[in-house]
Amino acid sequence: MVVTFNVTGGERGRWAVLQVSGELDLVTSPVLRQRVHDEVAEGRHSLVLDLSEVLFCDSSGVGVLIASRRLIRSCQGRLRLILPAQGAVDGSHVNRVLGALGVRRLFDCHPDLASATGDEPRPLSA
Repeated sequence: MVVTFNVTGGERGRWAVLQVSGELDLVTSPVLRQRVHDEVAEGRHSLVLDLSEVLFCDSSGVGVLIASRRLIRSCQGRLRLILPAQGAVDGSHVNRVLGALGVRRLFDCHPDLASATGDEPRPLSA
């Protein structure tokens, strides 16, 4: 089975949205890294990464997410991830990986696009 990796972009209000699908691994993670850098270079510092259709994520994919967080924070921007409880067939793989590694708390995670692009205040988490 061949899984196609794809990153598509769009906007929703003040937010740039990158929808990621497929496997986020050593081969494909540079594509996402470059797309995030391109968004920041174009002045978009409020970014949503929709990872609900990512079927697999390895350590290089996690590294790209952490590097993206660092880049956006250096620009005083905002990064939000869409990590639904149910997505990518039987549950968000990225959600499980970030939780297992103990780094999920570093990210502002949302269950869907409407929540991720809203500006309602969210309670602080550990």
